Amino acid sequence: MIRLMRLPEVEAAVGLKKTAIYDHIKKGQFPAPVKTGAGQINAWASDEIQAYIERLKAAREAA
Repeated sequence: MIRLMRLPEVEAAVGLKKTAIYDHIKKGQFPAPVKTGAGQINAWASDEIQAYIERLKAAREAA
């Protein structure tokens, strides 16, 4: 089941802080958040975060 993750949970999952996450988003290297509710809250789809982690693992194994 896909669920939405708030920033603190995303930070813990990927080991990056807010600034680094948003820098990676600007570079196209990290999934962008979706707006929830009245467009005020950012959240990430758990499947996209898992796919990001899988890409990191694949890059490590290819190196």
